[in-house]
Amino acid sequence: NVFVYCYGTKIHGVYSLSRTTSVENISVNTPGSFSLEQNYPNPFNPFTTISFNIQVPSFTSLKIYDVVGRETATLVNKNLSAGSYEVKFDASQVPSGVYFYTLQTAHYSETKKMILTK
Repeated sequence: NVFVYCYGTKIHGVYSLSRTTSVENISVNTPGSFSLEQNYPNPFNPFTTISFNIQVPSFTSLKIYDVVGRETATLVNKNLSAGSYEVKFDASQVPSGVYFYTLQTAHYSETKKMILTK
């Protein structure tokens, strides 16, 4: 199963649309636990991959935030089946800097840091 998302970003009051971001279910086996992996590569320019595991079917969101807590992108915002997922993030439309990504479900929440260098 491949799901494709487009998202917009708001920088200095101006919205811009990024390139397509995809979410791919890479495993049919049910993971033993929820987890959010460190993105790779990190630091990155402009593409990075974020992997995560969903233990039970759940409404899932994966969002990117800048250092002051403003939401920069929503990569996932839907019900997902249990499984392992990879999300490709294209940051070509956002400035260099430190960003945080948060995975949230009804049963799990975790945040990690990533660095975009241009």
